[in-house]
Amino acid sequence: MKHSQRSAPAPRRSVSRSIITVIAEVLLTFAAICGLYVAWMQWWTGVESAHVQEETRQQVAWAQPDAGGALTIAQPQQGEPPVQPESARVGELMARVYIPCFGDQWERNLVQGTSLVELNQHGLGHYETSQMPGQVGNFAIAGHRNGYGQPLGDVDRLQPGDAIVIRSQDYWYVYQYTNYTIVTPDDGSVIGPNPEHPGEAPTKRMITMTTCEPKYTTPTHRWISFGELAYWAKVADGIPQELAKEGPDGAVQFVNNEKQSFFTSIGSLAPYVWGALAVYALVFAAAAVAWRWPALRAIREGRKPLPDADIYGWLLRHQPGAAPVRWLLVLLLVFAAVCALFQWGFPWAAGNIEFLKQMSNYVTI
Repeated sequence: MKHSQRSAPAPRRSVSRSIITVIAEVLLTFAAICGLYVAWMQWWTGVESAHVQEETRQQVAWAQPDAGGALTIAQPQQGEPPVQPESARVGELMARVYIPCFGDQWERNLVQGTSLVELNQHGLGHYETSQMPGQVGNFAIAGHRNGYGQPLGDVDRLQPGDAIVIRSQDYWYVYQYTNYTIVTPDDGSVIGPNPEHPGEAPTKRMITMTTCEPKYTTPTHRWISFGELAYWAKVADGIPQELAKEGPDGAVQFVNNEKQSFFTSIGSLAPYVWGALAVYALVFAAAAVAWRWPALRAIREGRKPLPDADIYGWLLRHQPGAAPVRWLLVLLLVFAAVCALFQWGFPWAAGNIEFLKQMSNYVTI
C-alpha cells in the first residue's frame, strides 16, 4: 500500500528577519549617503570650482604658455616692478597662481575678494585692503585648506626657498617662501602692510597666504605662510625658470600643460539625472512589453518562495524583464539618485543644516 506524498509547505516570511533586514538596509543606506557627502565635499566641490576657474580663464585674453611651442626662459627684470592690476572689482580675475611644490599641474585663479563666494568658486581670493602683486608691503591672499579643490591644502609642505609664482596678464611675480606662523582668526596683523613689524612702514615686497588650521576638523586657528619677492619678469619674454622643464629634444617646456579633464568640463549634473531617468523609462517600458514581471510571476505561481520583506530586493523584484535588465534598471535609478544628491541634496544640506554648514563653509550662490 502506497502512501501519498505531501509537498513540503512553502516557508513563510519571517517577520523578525524582515525587520532586521530593513533596519540593516536603512543603516547601510545612511552610511553610504554619509560617504557620498564626504566625496561631494572633498572631491566634487573641487570639480565645480575647477570648472568655474576654467570658464573664467577662457573668458580673458591671457594666452596659456604652449607646451608644444618654442618657449624661452623669461629673464629677471631690473628696476621697480610694475603693478598689475592696479585695481580690481570683487570677483574679477587678478592673476593665476603656480606653486611648483604642490605639483607641476597645480594652478589656481586669484580673484579680488575673500568671501566664501570667491573662495568656494574661484580658487584663491585677494584681501582687498592688502597690496597688489609687486608692491612694497604685503600682498595677502586666502584659500581653503579642505574642500573646494583645497588650493592651500598642502601649505605644510612648503620649504624655505620654494617658489610662489603669480602671473598677471603681462607680468610674472616670483616670490620665495620664507616661513610660517599659526595665529587665531582675530589676528589681522598678518595681512597688514608689515606683518613682521606691525605699525611700522613696510620695506619689503611680501606675500602672505592664509588658510585654516587644523585641516580636517573645525578650524580654530589660521595657518599663515610668508614669502618675499625674488624677481619679476615679462610674460612676453617666456616663462620663469621655476615653471620650466627640459623636453626630450632639449627644448624649454612649460611644466603645467595638463588639459581639461572630463569632470572639469561638467557644469551641472542635472542633465545626467534627467538622462538616466529617461533611459530608465525607455528600458522599463520595453522590458514590460517584452517580458513583463517574471520575478513576481514566479513568486505568484509558487515557483519561488515568498521572500522576506526588504527594500532593495523589493525594488529589484518590481522591475520588469530578465535579471540583467532588472539590475540595469536599478543601477540607472541609483546613478540618478547619486547625481541628484550631488546636484541638489548635498548643497541644500550644507547650506541649511547648521553643523554641516559650519563644517563645509558652503554658501548658496
